[in-house]
Amino acid sequence: MAAAADLAFDPWDPDFLADPYPAYAELRARGRVLHYAPTGQWLVPHHADVAALLRDRRLGRTYQHRFTHEEFGRTAPPPEHEPFHVLNDHGMLDLEPPDHTRIRRLVSKAFTPRTVERLKPYVHALADDLVAALVEAGGGDLLTDVAEPLPVAVIAQMLGIPESDRPRLRPWSADICGMYELNPSEETAAQAVRASVEFSEYLKELIAARRSEPGDDLISGLIAAYDEGERLTEQEMISTAVLLLNAGHEATVNATVNGWWALFRNPGQLAALRADHSLIPSAVEELMRYDTPLQLFERWVLDDIEIDGTVIPRGAEIAMLFGSANHDPAVFTDPARLDLAREDNPHISFSAGIHYCIGAPLARIELAASMGALLDKAPTLTLAAEPERKPNFVIRGLDGLSVEVG
Repeated sequence: MAAAADLAFDPWDPDFLADPYPAYAELRARGRVLHYAPTGQWLVPHHADVAALLRDRRLGRTYQHRFTHEEFGRTAPPPEHEPFHVLNDHGMLDLEPPDHTRIRRLVSKAFTPRTVERLKPYVHALADDLVAALVEAGGGDLLTDVAEPLPVAVIAQMLGIPESDRPRLRPWSADICGMYELNPSEETAAQAVRASVEFSEYLKELIAARRSEPGDDLISGLIAAYDEGERLTEQEMISTAVLLLNAGHEATVNATVNGWWALFRNPGQLAALRADHSLIPSAVEELMRYDTPLQLFERWVLDDIEIDGTVIPRGAEIAMLFGSANHDPAVFTDPARLDLAREDNPHISFSAGIHYCIGAPLARIELAASMGALLDKAPTLTLAAEPERKPNFVIRGLDGLSVEVG
């Protein structure tokens, strides 16, 4: 049985977190599936396997639609963690058919391409304003001044969350997402539970207000979403709103700062982008591939599967390594090289299959808008200080990105 414990793969080691890609190369060279004892997971590092497993119905984001915890050989979460699990487990990202199918269909009625397209002018105007303020100040923290406020404001605007309440969203999101790291501590769990309770209570009040006075926002749309006699329950609406907020905050924020940090480390590519803004769409895709904000995605094995002669039994957990898959030389030519003009770029940073990111079109608009605004208004943007990386593995980002405008 192949094992990963004797390799450089160590998701708690600062050196690994600074640059996990050499360790991924070791994993890919070792095999297609490797058992990692510290988390009890089976690591899958190759692009072809990850892409196939994301679509394999023998795997699931949950197992509770088919098995009890006991039947699946798992221990139920501690009762004190229940508020987090109630919130998390009713979101479509952690559901399987038929509930996932029903909720995604209803959410899609409110979260339409037309809704997203209508937001474009707002996104671009906001990006321009944020970058203008950064330029006027002569620089600042790209994370807190541009990367963070843009997607937070956009998804809050979509949901109809009043501007005065928006500063509360990011701390709630960060505390909840702490539970997605490997082997989270009890302190992390307690913070996630507290945030889950507060966030849920806030959204209950907002939903009640929208029931009385509907608007043209997404919360009102979720209340109105109706299909073949089915509606979203209140808990499903709360969990959906939190999922959209968390995904918008964490993925887009981290993709922005990871991307600019990569550009500063590759000055030739940054110069090419500054010279030719038509590269922005392919640059967004390449930066998502090069240092993806979501490094690992988990699935439960619902029925025994075999990968390269290794049988992985029902009840096991598979960890698909998106960061490794996006650097697989079997798919990407010279994957360690940042190539903003890369044409063939089937990265899986937005996942695949039934759990493909519903917010991907919006994320692309946001990333392109902030990049375009920075290229237009801050053409002399430079790095002011070496950034510190967050001590997280699953959700990969920086603590900040200090920049100057000459």
